Amino acid sequence: MEEIRNIAIIAHVDHGKTTLVDKMIQQAVSMRESEKSGELILDNNDLERERGITILAKNVSVPYKGTKINIIDTPGHADFGGEVERVLNMADGVLLLVDAFEGTMPQTRFVLQKAIEMGKKPIVVINKVDKTNCRPDEVNEQVFDLMFSLNATEEQLDYKTVYGSAKQGWMSLDWRKPTTDITPLLDTILEEIPAPPMVEGTPQMLISSLEYSPYVGRIAIGRITRGVLKEGQNISLCKRYDIIEKQKIKELMVFEGLEKKKQAEVRCGDICAVVGINGFEIGDTIADYENPEALPPIAVDEPTMSMLFSINDSPFFGQDGKFVTSRHLKDRLDRELEKNLALRVKPGLGADSFIVYGRGVLHLSILIETMRREGFELQVGQPKVLDKTINGQRCEPIENLTIDIPDEYVGRAIEMTTRRKGALIHMDSRDGRTHLDFDIPSRGLMGLRSNLLTASAGEAIVSHRFKEYEPYKGDIEKRVNGSLVSNDTGLAVAYAMDKLQDRGRFFVEPGEDIYAGQVVGEHTRERDLNINICKTKKLTNVRAAGSDEKVMLPPAIKFSLEEALEYIQEDELVEITPHHMRLRKILLDETARKRAAMREQN
Repeated sequence: MEEIRNIAIIAHVDHGKTTLVDKMIQQAVSMRESEKSGELILDNNDLERERGITILAKNVSVPYKGTKINIIDTPGHADFGGEVERVLNMADGVLLLVDAFEGTMPQTRFVLQKAIEMGKKPIVVINKVDKTNCRPDEVNEQVFDLMFSLNATEEQLDYKTVYGSAKQGWMSLDWRKPTTDITPLLDTILEEIPAPPMVEGTPQMLISSLEYSPYVGRIAIGRITRGVLKEGQNISLCKRYDIIEKQKIKELMVFEGLEKKKQAEVRCGDICAVVGINGFEIGDTIADYENPEALPPIAVDEPTMSMLFSINDSPFFGQDGKFVTSRHLKDRLDRELEKNLALRVKPGLGADSFIVYGRGVLHLSILIETMRREGFELQVGQPKVLDKTINGQRCEPIENLTIDIPDEYVGRAIEMTTRRKGALIHMDSRDGRTHLDFDIPSRGLMGLRSNLLTASAGEAIVSHRFKEYEPYKGDIEKRVNGSLVSNDTGLAVAYAMDKLQDRGRFFVEPGEDIYAGQVVGEHTRERDLNINICKTKKLTNVRAAGSDEKVMLPPAIKFSLEEALEYIQEDELVEITPHHMRLRKILLDETARKRAAMREQN
């Protein structure tokens, strides 16, 4: 019987978590070909690789000195809180990975707080000590202060610290004495992290995660908290509202390296994947056939934001995507609900629209981006923050915002944030950069990141996490400039755009297909302006010197998906297809828009 250790890794975006896990796997197993290409193994979906963030929690295991170390990679971003909580359920301890220069960051704090509340034992890993001007000892003090402020127990505060560089593949208990490999870290895990308790009795397993296979359907993943599960065993599935279904396990698999390996039986304490169970949800319990006992289900933070999803009904619908009907959209959202814990979906006003609730703009935009890549065409409305009434008072979600910015832009950053009802709580400066902490309503974050990046020449590092609901802070000024709206369908013409340059900045390039009602630019004034950029030059047979001067247009503004969602106004939508993203008015017809505006005034 081999020993088991279950450990979750916590780290801020880009502090080297995935690289470290890769090195642990390489060291424990002489890796196969995939290592030679230098690709990260864990972040295996395209979106994760592009953005360099972990979205889905993954499981791997590393054999070391006769012990199996199950490692669970956690998402670092607060928007994926639903993933975090269920992952920590499977772990007995956590590795807190911190950058030796940047120190603790707000998203590290979010996951660490959950781990400390659940009583998990931490080991601190200070990574990237090979960087110039790093400050490992200072960062270690900072970690201690953070844990203390999160009400860690005496035992949790008595943690071990390991230093090293995951990229160079070494770890050591003293950062001034580099070693040749990461054995000091693996030894520390065996010493510090407790083995899972071995509980005899009827089997119990909480389903904490799931995978989908086109061959066998949905696979339940979780940690066995009591007893033993066997292949072919009859079990009870305990669902919410005291519903119990009798089912049978077809296959059991355990994690070995990056693979899953079939096993006839899995004992208490190990993490396994169960094949053959139907109709389960995350948070259900697999229990004994005769005497089922359910474990308490997982509680997940509520959504803080909603967005309207609808089918694409623009003049260009169906030209680009494979899935364009409301049935396709509904099926896809239903599939997402099965594994995305923090998501909710309700039918919208029309038959072709849905209101999707999530944890923030990033959480929802990752879903939209995934769907776009799968070949969906859809339209989404402006993100709306969910208010609550608490004790008869209107309350709204407040977030902790941290901005790391060069000293010369500090005044501008504070001014922009306070205009959006942000309250400055803490400020400190080091090495030419200033670290600012704010409390700000979730509504105030919309569009703030792109404005800060513009104001700081791309230098600002912005991150935020949900804090709590607080009384409503009052109105926030919206985007001031109106939109330039096309009143004709056709190709954008450089000649017409040149003549309209003084009216605003364009989002489209000459030669792009556009339609009437599409937002093609930002107006210099407050109101919307209807323009025709499809108008070509009338040809005459008179030649005049200087009449054919070259058209010089500045490059069009191109939004990322998050920026577009934060930019649009209430009467606008973002149209998303596999190869295009366009901004448009909800009402494409100019006369219909005028009538709607008059009705609103009356």
